[in-house]
Amino acid sequence: MSKPKVSVDIWSDVMCPWCAIGYAQFAKAVARLGDEFEVEARWMPFELNPDLPPEGRTQAEHLREVYGHSEEELAAMRRAMLARAEVVGFPMTEAGPGGAPAMMWNTFEAHKVLRWALADRGPEAQTRLKVALLEAHFRDHRRVGEREVLLDIAAEQGFDRAKAAGALDEDALAIATRMEEQRGRDAGINSVPSFVFAGRYLVPGAQAPEVFEATIRKLAAMAQGEA
Repeated sequence: MSKPKVSVDIWSDVMCPWCAIGYAQFAKAVARLGDEFEVEARWMPFELNPDLPPEGRTQAEHLREVYGHSEEELAAMRRAMLARAEVVGFPMTEAGPGGAPAMMWNTFEAHKVLRWALADRGPEAQTRLKVALLEAHFRDHRRVGEREVLLDIAAEQGFDRAKAAGALDEDALAIATRMEEQRGRDAGINSVPSFVFAGRYLVPGAQAPEVFEATIRKLAAMAQGEA
């Protein structure tokens, strides 16, 4: 007898710390379920800051402009985020090598390479790449807005660098990524992370593992009842 299968589309951005935290919680839920269910996750593109320039901006500058917070408020936000990330098992670092400031990058190229990864190698490989991008940004402070860095990370995860580079040069990949972004907007996705199970059921935000586990169990039971 085959295991019940549950699919989930995770709308997310590499620049979103709550996306990293949310996925850490989701991954705990999947781990708790063990071999009881087959859970297939696919990553969908959502740009929090599509107007960021290619050279990026410092995180502090960006947050000041977006939220109007003082330096003290920004420092408190950073401390709270770092503490939360540590608790859920996705530790982040506040600054880059040598104390370089944390940066924000334009992520459209990252979304393109993730879209290609899904088509080229499937959901599991795409997830490995997504997690590697989140780690590269929030732990290692690599320049994930730059093509060569993205290709380096893809190669580190076992993807063919030349194939990835060729795909990024294709207009069709950019068009497909834009279409997925529009599909999310049309579906009412306006914040991330957003976990859409079975194409219909939305679980927004970085929920506790128990919420994800209960959702998967319920949907698997519903699917078996419909079979």
